[in-house]
Amino acid sequence: MNNFSYLNPVKIAFGKGSISKLPELLPERKKIMMLYGAGSIKNNGVYDKVMAGLSSCNFIEFAGIEPNPLYETCMKAVEAAKKNGTEFILAVGGGSVLDAAKFIAAAIEFAGTDPWDILASDAPVRSALPLGTILTLPATGSEMNMTAVISRASTCEKLPFSNPLVYPVFSILDPETTYSLSVRQSVNGVVDALAHVTEQYITSGSGTPLQDRLCESIISTLIEEAPKILSDPKDYEARANIMWCATNALNGWCSCGCVQDWATHMIGHELTAFYGLDHAQSLAVVMPELWRINMHSKESKLAQFARRVFNVKEKSDSRAARAAIAKTEDFFHSLGMKTKLSDYGINGEEAAGKVYERFMGRGDVALGEDGDINAAKAREILLKC
Repeated sequence: MNNFSYLNPVKIAFGKGSISKLPELLPERKKIMMLYGAGSIKNNGVYDKVMAGLSSCNFIEFAGIEPNPLYETCMKAVEAAKKNGTEFILAVGGGSVLDAAKFIAAAIEFAGTDPWDILASDAPVRSALPLGTILTLPATGSEMNMTAVISRASTCEKLPFSNPLVYPVFSILDPETTYSLSVRQSVNGVVDALAHVTEQYITSGSGTPLQDRLCESIISTLIEEAPKILSDPKDYEARANIMWCATNALNGWCSCGCVQDWATHMIGHELTAFYGLDHAQSLAVVMPELWRINMHSKESKLAQFARRVFNVKEKSDSRAARAAIAKTEDFFHSLGMKTKLSDYGINGEEAAGKVYERFMGRGDVALGEDGDINAAKAREILLKC
């Protein structure tokens, strides 16, 4: 175990009625910006609960954060926050709102010329406003990590950044807020969480048995619980288990001491940027073919995955590994998640060409745990998708 993972303390309020804890979690006498999306929180009762918690606070609202939050919208929020003298950001929504809050918190304090450089050029973030979150869509794990992903409409780009200064001070997780999610949103959340785990687990790495077991337990729980929320959207126990899985999938515990992949995500981001695919949709498309093409380095973990999670009895590692991929695709299909570009009306050759040119335009790339996925290999993967 050689790699360092940053585990930051965060106050977690979990369970029914946990939004009522908001007043005691908020900082006193701070000017607050409440950030949210298109307004679904006004239809499911969350908005009213948050308003009750903010009743004695000095705050402004900023609505309209998109799925795959846009840099352009975030910069409007930055302008509003500066004008108001905002000192604390409260993000209410899913991962997109939480990611936007992290970028806004950093951009407000950014000392450089263009905050986009935080994403495009890895410009240093030396200070950021503190932020808290109220999660309504479990998927990204943003409520308990220091990472965000932001898109830019003007250039069709989608880029990540990480910094411990944007780790939430607190996060409120009430599974009942997820009852009103659509089937598409619920499925996306499950697939996203599963993909986060596999990026830390299905690698060429070894020697981390505890982390392997953590990853396997999260995936197994997702597989067991996901069908329950499709048959009964108000199954509290299933909703709670999935929410906690999504948080643990990307809070740093699974990756302690592990090599990590993330090539599926980086290629998937480009599909979202170019074609507007949901983040989880892009992951479900890329992941199986990336595994097949990188079978030489992932076979051992895939075989372990097959045996421990899917109860595959095959003695041959090669056959077991391929069974793991097929069973993962079967699970996605059982949820109604599609796994081919053609399922979304996307021409594979065109997509492969666009992503190749994008990566080459950045001076080529070296993705994956072994740095062996360059622009040409990403093109090869997408041609198989």
